[in-house]
Amino acid sequence: MSEAIIVADDLGVRFRRNRGGRRSFKDLFAGRARRSRPDEFWALDHVSFSVQPGEAIGVVGRNGQGKSTLLKLVAGVLLPDSGTVSVHGGVAPLIEITGGFVGDLTVRENVQLTAGLHGLSNREIAAKFDEIVDFAEVGDFLDTPYKHLSSGMKVRVAFAVVSQLDEPVLLVDEVLAVGDKAFKNKCYKRIDELLTQGKTLFLVSHSERDLTRFCSRGLYLKKGKIVMDAPIKEVIAAYNADNPVA
Repeated sequence: MSEAIIVADDLGVRFRRNRGGRRSFKDLFAGRARRSRPDEFWALDHVSFSVQPGEAIGVVGRNGQGKSTLLKLVAGVLLPDSGTVSVHGGVAPLIEITGGFVGDLTVRENVQLTAGLHGLSNREIAAKFDEIVDFAEVGDFLDTPYKHLSSGMKVRVAFAVVSQLDEPVLLVDEVLAVGDKAFKNKCYKRIDELLTQGKTLFLVSHSERDLTRFCSRGLYLKKGKIVMDAPIKEVIAAYNADNPVA
């Protein structure tokens, strides 16, 4: 078996119920001894798993169970309070619709800025620019401030940029839930292409269709803990059994 591309070992993240969930700089170095504070809770606690290159992992669970937090840890945009997470290679994160985009900049400027922040050179951005714009179908809005785009158009731009990054790990958090059917089909085709290239996929979704289409393995998160790590259909069945439709 090849070396794991993602390894999480006893991962934990603590948030506060007050102050908007924010923690002070001092808190980052306080360790688990501060757990007894009454206004704190562990969004993720004792989470351990490993992912092999080329695996497609679906993360399921009710809202507020730690799914998005887990992806932010893998992406490196959130620091753990306990344990470690390591990624061998870069990540292409699509974990927030507007993440990394600046509302007052134009679509053109945002494409160039975001691609550059993710490591693309000016030459690479220029070579991929037309393909990104064509995929997002925003050619008529290049000089429009990003904040004036609809939610669906923001998703188009974000997905078009991130899916062009040559990173071994793709993180997708519910973003396919927004947008019209035709664009979703374009996204599905692009993800298929990336998986064919051997990319590793981490997908958070409430859509059984999306989870079973792309993923062979699932992680079921409940109250910040992994309660099941198994083939995706078994994980979905367990989740549905715990959460029957009224």
